[in-house]
Amino acid sequence: MAYLLDTHALLWFVSGDKQLPEMARSIIKDIHQSCFLSAVSLWEVTIKLQNSKLDLGISLKDLFEFVDRNQIEIIPINYEHLLQLSNLPTHHNDPFDRLIIAQAISEDLVVITRDKLFKNYKVKQFWK
Repeated sequence: MAYLLDTHALLWFVSGDKQLPEMARSIIKDIHQSCFLSAVSLWEVTIKLQNSKLDLGISLKDLFEFVDRNQIEIIPINYEHLLQLSNLPTHHNDPFDRLIIAQAISEDLVVITRDKLFKNYKVKQFWK
């Protein structure tokens, strides 16, 4: 099974936040487990840092290096993802999350997320 991290799951993993369940943390830590991150999550973090809506406690460059060190693979946005996005109902208003959902469906990935709105879509989720 392969996993796609929602943005908050990544941030909680990086910060050691206890809101991220131990099972999810152990999946992300396991370098033999395929974990992915959408490029849109990095874009979201960058925007929130610029708007002072997020305090990482580390630099953006350090975040990128942390992702690389933990062997979390970045998924770029491609045509298939955008076509999937164009067919999604608008249950979720957050454009970043909608693209993460579209990528998870297109790539057959399980999303590690606490976001309850993801349940309105045919996307596999994990939060334990």
